[in-house]
Amino acid sequence: MSLLDLYGLVCVMSMMVFYALERRHRHWTLAFAVGCVFSSSYGFLEGAWPFGIAEGVWALVALKKWRSLCSSDGPLASQASPARSRPRP
Repeated sequence: MSLLDLYGLVCVMSMMVFYALERRHRHWTLAFAVGCVFSSSYGFLEGAWPFGIAEGVWALVALKKWRSLCSSDGPLASQASPARSRPRP
């Protein structure tokens, strides 16, 4: 396994982990976007430019989603806030 293969493995695996954690907090969405950028760079370095382009598009989509999560009127803004606490009986 070359260093480039190892780089690609780390990039793609971290991207998948960040995607799985995305619903927990909006910061994971940003981490997913960054993982997509690194995966895109791996695609271009490997010579698989369609993969690099696709991952770049996913990075833009994730950044747009992150921005909507950060705004108070975003469609998923309620998911970013902690659950409402109920009064104890």
